Amino acid sequence: MTSKLEQLKQFTTVVADTGDLDAIARLQPVDATTNPSLLLKAAALPRYADLLRQAVDAGKGDLGLACDHFAVAVGQEILKVIPGRISTEVDARLSFDTEATLQRAERLIGLYEQAGIGRERVLIKIASTWEGIRAAERLEKAGVQTNLTLLFAFAQAQACADAGVFLISPFVGRIYDWYKKAEGRDFVGSEDPGVQSVTRIYDYYKHNGYDTVVMGASFRNLGQIEALAGCDRLTISPELLQKLAEDDGQLSRQLAPGAAGEPRQSLDQSAFRWALNEDAMATEKLAEGIRLFTRDQEKLEALLTATA
Repeated sequence: MTSKLEQLKQFTTVVADTGDLDAIARLQPVDATTNPSLLLKAAALPRYADLLRQAVDAGKGDLGLACDHFAVAVGQEILKVIPGRISTEVDARLSFDTEATLQRAERLIGLYEQAGIGRERVLIKIASTWEGIRAAERLEKAGVQTNLTLLFAFAQAQACADAGVFLISPFVGRIYDWYKKAEGRDFVGSEDPGVQSVTRIYDYYKHNGYDTVVMGASFRNLGQIEALAGCDRLTISPELLQKLAEDDGQLSRQLAPGAAGEPRQSLDQSAFRWALNEDAMATEKLAEGIRLFTRDQEKLEALLTATA
């Protein structure tokens, strides 16, 4: 029997949620994703010391620019060991500013292209706020494909699909965390609220013919991954990828096109904001996620300052 990781790869594109080149080379995912937290971890690795110094020099006193240079440098290294694409994230502090998000996204793509990396190998990660979704809509029309992250509510998924974004990253583990704390109990398999959220989105997209890719993210255990086998893509930490690689048990496909889905519903800004407001979990986790990514962005800036 082949490993669960190899079985999973038969019907789901596996993405590595890390900046650790050794782990990526060992586990051989198709794509990889980074975020401020993962870049901060990567910055602590000795192999990236030179890239940190080069980013500081390239930034010429502009910390935001230095961070972008570092993110792109890490992305370049990752692209050397994967066949697919790298997701690189826009500064979370711009999550409520469409124009600033657009400018930062264009700068990231420009830095990749200056390094000889075509935009077809890059996804720009943007928080799934109303403003972020509008920025993504314009980027997609301009030929820059996007990965909408920090997605917790069904309304966010609806708005992303209508905006024509390339890919969304619903956060399974963080949804699970919220409900586990709120209800004081654990959840397993298909009863897991995070698994249910991704399943609902996947079925909605397939039922209504949306092309937007669903990539489950933020996993806490193997059960969540196994319950979403068949999802378009899953971005998984090296630790959980390793566990899948070491497990020779049977893995069955759980998600597939053809299941019943809800009818298409398009949301304007007021309907989107109201639906998000009505979802306490999504409202809290979106705000928390933006704050946490911002704190790690600030720590990365401090590290770059210390490197100067």
